[in-house]
Amino acid sequence: MTHSSPNTEDTERGPTNLGHKTVLDKDESDGPSDLDAHHRHGIPRSRFATYFKDFERTLIKYNIEARGVRRVLPHECQSLTWRSYLQAFFLWSSVNLAAQNVTLGMLASTIFGLSFRDASLCAFFGSLIGATGVSYIATFGPVSGNRTLIFARYTFGWYPSKLLVILNLIVLLGYSMIDLVIAGQILSAVSVKGSMSIVVGIIVVAIIGWIITTFGISVFHAYSRYAFIPQLITYSILYGVSSQNFDLSTPSHGDSRTVVGSRISFLSLTLAAAITYGGSAADYFVYYPPSTAPLALFGVCLLSLLCSFTFPYCIGIGLATGIPLVPAYSTAYDRSQGALIVAGFTEATSPANFSTGFGKFLSVVAALGLVANLILPTYSSGIDFQVLGRDFEKIPRVVWNSVGIVIYTVCALAGRGHLAEIFTNFLALMGYWVIIWVGITLEEQLLFRSHLGFKMGIGKKEDRRGWGKSYDWTCWDEPGKLPHGIAAFIAFLIGWVGAILCMAQYWYIGPIAKLVGGHGADMGNFVGLSWAILVYPPLRWLEIRKFAR
Repeated sequence: MTHSSPNTEDTERGPTNLGHKTVLDKDESDGPSDLDAHHRHGIPRSRFATYFKDFERTLIKYNIEARGVRRVLPHECQSLTWRSYLQAFFLWSSVNLAAQNVTLGMLASTIFGLSFRDASLCAFFGSLIGATGVSYIATFGPVSGNRTLIFARYTFGWYPSKLLVILNLIVLLGYSMIDLVIAGQILSAVSVKGSMSIVVGIIVVAIIGWIITTFGISVFHAYSRYAFIPQLITYSILYGVSSQNFDLSTPSHGDSRTVVGSRISFLSLTLAAAITYGGSAADYFVYYPPSTAPLALFGVCLLSLLCSFTFPYCIGIGLATGIPLVPAYSTAYDRSQGALIVAGFTEATSPANFSTGFGKFLSVVAALGLVANLILPTYSSGIDFQVLGRDFEKIPRVVWNSVGIVIYTVCALAGRGHLAEIFTNFLALMGYWVIIWVGITLEEQLLFRSHLGFKMGIGKKEDRRGWGKSYDWTCWDEPGKLPHGIAAFIAFLIGWVGAILCMAQYWYIGPIAKLVGGHGADMGNFVGLSWAILVYPPLRWLEIRKFAR
C-alpha cells in the first residue's frame, strides 16, 4: 500500500526507512531466510539447497517475492492507516465479484429446483455463515505474522496439521481449475461463431494469473485496489439488462420435504464456497502490524465477503430462472454456464437494448475478472506446498506456484465439459474440513487461550492478555513446543464421520441425509462442525493434563 508516511513501504519486505538506518532489506539482513532458517535446526545446507538459495537471490534482484513460510516479524510489517482496512475490503471485493459465483448461483434453479426467493435467501445466509469463519481466521494474520496453516499447528500440532495442508491444496487447486474452465467458456462464447476453443481461453487466463502471482502479494494488493471497479460496473450492467428476464414468481419444485432438503443443500453449497477461503485467509494480512484492530479487520472482511458473494449469486440465480422463459438463454446454457452469462448481456430486450458488440466486450471483462479470483488460491498454494515440510521449504514459492498452475491447468483442460458436476460435488465436499477446523480453532482460543478459559479453570493466567497474545508465535517451526494435536485430530475425524453420514452428493447420500425429502439434504457442514466441537474440549483438557502443551 502506498500513502504518505516517513517510510516507503513494500508489502513483501516491510518498511524501509529513508531517513536513517534501514530497518529491513529485501535480502532480509535482519533475519534468516527460509533456507537460512534450517541452520537453526542443525540441518546442513546441501548443494540442492545452495542452488535454490542462489535462485532466491535472483528473484529478489528482479523484485519478486522470495519470502516463503517464515514468520513476518513486527518490524517487518507495513504501517497501519485507515487505507489498510479499505485495502482489505477491496481485496475480497475484487476476488469475489467474479463469474465463478454467477455460475454457482445458476445451480439453485437448474440443479436444486429452487425459486428465486428461496435461492436468494439461502445464498445470503450461506454466505454470511461462511464469511464469518473466513473473517475470523483473517484476524490471525496481523497478530501472529504466520501463514494460515502455520497457525493451524497451534491446534493440530506439527504432523497432524499436514493433513489440513493437503486438503487445502486440493481446495485451492480445485477452485483455480473451476476459474479457468469458466473463463475459457466465456471467451469461447464471445468469439466469432465459437472460433476460439475453450482450451485457448483456459491457457490465456492461466498465463495471466501466473504472471501476477509470480511477483507476490504486493502486486496483487495493488491490482485489487482497482480490479473490483470494472467488475462492479460489468455485473451491475448485467443485472440491469437481464433482470427483466428473471422469473420471480415460479415456486420451488417438489413437495415440502424435498424443497426443505434442496434449500439446505444449496445453503450448504454457498456456505462451502465462502468458507473455503478460511484455509488461506490469514495469508493475505501477515504484513499488517500486530496493532491492527481485530474487530475492525473482522468487520471489514465480513462486509466485503458478504456483499461480493451475494450480489453475483443473485445474478446467477436470476439468469437460471430465465432459462425456461427465454429461448436464447436455454440455447446458451445447453452450451455452457459461461455462455449463459454472455447471453445475459447480448440477449437484452427493450428498453435496455444492447448491441451485441458491447455485450461481448463486457463478457470479456467478466472473463478477465476471474484472474483476481485465480490469484489468491494460486499464491496460497505456493505457500502451502512449503508448509508440508522443511524439504519443501527449500524450494521457493514461485516454483511451487508454477507447479500448481500446471496441475490445475491440466485438470481444467480435462474437466472443461463437467463444470456443474465439479461445482455440486467438489465444492460442498471440500467445505466440510474447513468448517470443522474453524470450529476447533475457535474453541481452542475461547476455552483454552482466553480470559474465559482462565475463569472456567481450564486456561492459564497469561491467557488474559488479549486477542491472540496468549500464543507463543515464535515457536511456529519448533515441533517440541507446539501442541501434539491429538485432541484436534481425533475431533476432526469424529466431525468427518458426522459429515459423511449427513452429506448429500451426486455420487453418495448419507443415511441421515436420505431422511430429508426425495433427494436428501446436505447437512454435512453443520453436523460435522457440531460433532467436532462437542468432543474437542474434553479431549483437549486431557491432552493438556498429559503433555502440558
